[in-house]
This record gives sequence, C-alpha cells and structure tokens, in this order.
Amino acid sequence: MLFAKCIETNHSDSISAKLPPSQISAKVQESSRITGYSGQFFVRQNMYRSLSADCTIETLQALRQRIHERFPDSGLGNVCHEVQNLARETRERISWSGKRLLWIRIAVACVIGLGIWGGLQAVQHVKLHQELGLEEIDAGTNVIILLGAAIYSLLSLESRIKRHRLLQAIHELRSIAHVVDMHQLTKDPSSMFATAATQTPSSPKRILDPFQLTRYLDYCSEMLSLVGKLAALYAQTSSDSVVLQAVNDIEQLTTSLNRSIWQKIIMLDNDLDLKRHREQLATIGGPDATS
Repeated sequence: MLFAKCIETNHSDSISAKLPPSQISAKVQESSRITGYSGQFFVRQNMYRSLSADCTIETLQALRQRIHERFPDSGLGNVCHEVQNLARETRERISWSGKRLLWIRIAVACVIGLGIWGGLQAVQHVKLHQELGLEEIDAGTNVIILLGAAIYSLLSLESRIKRHRLLQAIHELRSIAHVVDMHQLTKDPSSMFATAATQTPSSPKRILDPFQLTRYLDYCSEMLSLVGKLAALYAQTSSDSVVLQAVNDIEQLTTSLNRSIWQKIIMLDNDLDLKRHREQLATIGGPDATS
C-alpha cells in the first residue's frame, strides 16, 4: 500500500536533513565497524520513524486516480487534486523552513553591530564628561533596557517569520478539510431507502447506490486522514509551540470529521443488513417478514 510507505523515509530524507554529508559518512563507517554490518544498517534503523512528503504525494495521486475512475464527473476528484497541490507546497515549505535565512541574519547582525557601536560611543562620551546627573543615569538605563528588548526581538525575527508562513500553510489545510467535509455533507445513508413521497423539490439528488455511497464516503475519509498527515509534516520539522498547537488542532479537526463519516458508513451497513434480513424473511414467509 502506498499509504503504508508514507512512514518510510529514504536516505536523503531521514539522514541528510539532520547531518551534513561528512558526518553521515562517518556515522555509516562507525556503524559498520561496531556492528559488523554494512552501512545500510545505519540507514535502516532510521526507517519507519517519520513521515515522507514524497510518499504522501504518491498516495494522494493514487487516491485521485481511484476517485476519477469510479466517479469521473465528481468534484471530489478536483478537491483531491488541490490537496495534492498543497502536499507539493508543503514539501517546499518544509524544505524552506529548514534553511537558514541568511539575509535576515546578516541584517540582524548589522543592526546589533550598530547598536554596540552606539553604546561604545556613549561610554566614551561619559568618560569625557565625568559628572553624571540623575537624568543622565535614568536615560542611560532606559536606553539599555530598550536596546536589550530590541536585540531579543531581532534575534527571534527569523523564527517569527517562519512561524507566520507555516501558520498560513496550516490554515490552508484547515480550509481544505472543511471543503472535503462539504462534499460528504449531503450524503445521507437514510436517503438510500427513501421513497419519492418523502422527497421535496429542494432535496439533493440521490444518484449513488449503497456501494457507491460507501466508496465515496471512504474516499472522503482517506482524504481527511491525508490532510492530517500533511499537518503532521510541519510538526515533524518544527519545534515552535505555536505551530505544534496549530497542527494538533488540525489533527483533532480531521479526526472529528472522520468520525462523523464513519458513523454514516456504519449506519449504511446496518441498514443494508436489516434490509437483507427483511428480504430473507419475506422470501421464506417468516412471521417477522412485515415487522
């Protein structure tokens, strides 16, 4: 199953993202020397421990193909295509968030350097003017406090920029999860056994048989699960508490929506079993045939 492969990472995903090439080679050689196994031992012990964005994209591609083959005119396939595009964007954003923003670090270093230079100039000025009043001391204290706050803010600028972009991406996942839920909203299992007399002019068209409805709901469930996995990819590469909380919210949302879908599937299965039972009783003319 392609979905099962999503937890497997290849050599570059599981190792090179954490260690530079020189350290990877050293680790592999050390593992071979200590254990007596080949260098693949070091690689394999890192498998099945993290999600792979590439495998998630492959799973979404397979799901989209399955939806297109069974429901060629359904908008659910287009939604799956959008989720697949989001998966590709997720892979790029994760790669971007793991890189150092050098231009920000250079700018921050320049600003801090200017602040230090200004402080040294102020110290030299104080040495030239030996006498200091209370106003000068109070002003100097305020400048030091503000300078420290500014330095702290500048040092966290890179992480705040990354956090903002990741939260925007997670918000897109939340929106697409609700879009998926909207596509299954009118798929009511009880409508499978409704008669024309119970329909209204505004009732949704029921064009799916019980088997097709089950498959449709199952596709929605799979897509919601994959949306949750895309969110988990951000938690896998970020230690920001705000990002982790946002990812947790997405996982709770998709789990809740999945639960409602599976309630519909169970209801449909129970109704089908009851219908078969009644048909069997009607065939043999049992006492409960009309009950």
